[in-house]
Amino acid sequence: MRKVMLFLGILIYSNALFAQNNTAMKEQDDAYWKDKLSDLEYHVLREKGTERPFTGEYDDFYEVGLYSCKGCGQDLFLSDAKFASHCGWPSFFKPIKEDALTETRDESHGMIRTEITCSNCGGHLGHVFKDGPPPTGLRYCMNSVSLNFKPLSEEEQK
Repeated sequence: MRKVMLFLGILIYSNALFAQNNTAMKEQDDAYWKDKLSDLEYHVLREKGTERPFTGEYDDFYEVGLYSCKGCGQDLFLSDAKFASHCGWPSFFKPIKEDALTETRDESHGMIRTEITCSNCGGHLGHVFKDGPPPTGLRYCMNSVSLNFKPLSEEEQK
């Protein structure tokens, strides 16, 4: 129980730090991002690209843990919200908290979709669709290259 309380305290404190840095992260220039990210990470996170389906590290990955933004480290999803959508990208039915993500209408590529970006750094993560499982009916379809994974014990995740 003590470890859980410590973890929750660290999580709350780190999220408060990210919230304070929100404006600063979004104002970073291209040179900052090109230095911090690989070419593919930069293409996806900063140029709104996508990785090829079924190639991402977390597509067929079901370890217990926490997924965070590759750009800034903000916590995004817990593994208990991940499900096998068989779409080629890691899919989740809910974020760790409502304000971790920003939704924007996306009319690119002849489609109308909802783009998902990190609310802290503005990095492109993927899209959300209304064809997911209960309880939300949502499928947050994310690019693996936009995510980091931190293993957690099942107790820490609760």
